[in-house]
Amino acid sequence: MEAKELLKTSQYLAFMLEAEVFAFDISKVREVLEFETVTKVPQTPKMMKGVINLRGSVVPVIDLRIKFSMGEAEKTVNTVIIIIEIELEGEITMIGVLVDSVKEVMDLDREHIEPPPSIGTRLNTEFIEGMGKMGDQFIIILDIEKIFSSEELDLVKQAGQQDSMQ
Repeated sequence: MEAKELLKTSQYLAFMLEAEVFAFDISKVREVLEFETVTKVPQTPKMMKGVINLRGSVVPVIDLRIKFSMGEAEKTVNTVIIIIEIELEGEITMIGVLVDSVKEVMDLDREHIEPPPSIGTRLNTEFIEGMGKMGDQFIIILDIEKIFSSEELDLVKQAGQQDSMQ
């Protein structure tokens, strides 16, 4: 593959929320874990399921379905936690994102990615990086850095720190 071709193609981790396919840029994904026990943290937002211990680090877990107003995730054999990295106040923070299932790692050519739809001023679509197309299916490519507001990230970070002190 030539250098020009490499610049045109990006890899994404595709996952499911209900019947919709979403994707994260693979460079921001640390790992995918089976959904096991999550320790609840009192007085956190409903979307925060709790925290997990990832090799000695406290990692907050967010239910992406609740964040996107899709209802709470039901635990199945396919339910996983995707560990992503987000830059928060100049430092890298790990967050677990609860999703229904992981679909695949996919290569998408830049020419197969459309800009996010403009739905008017009432709906915030800033967190959508683009709409990928594979065949006749759309993949909603999410911008990890813009999914959560800075207030939400602060709450998540505080909850993780609070739990690690106990």
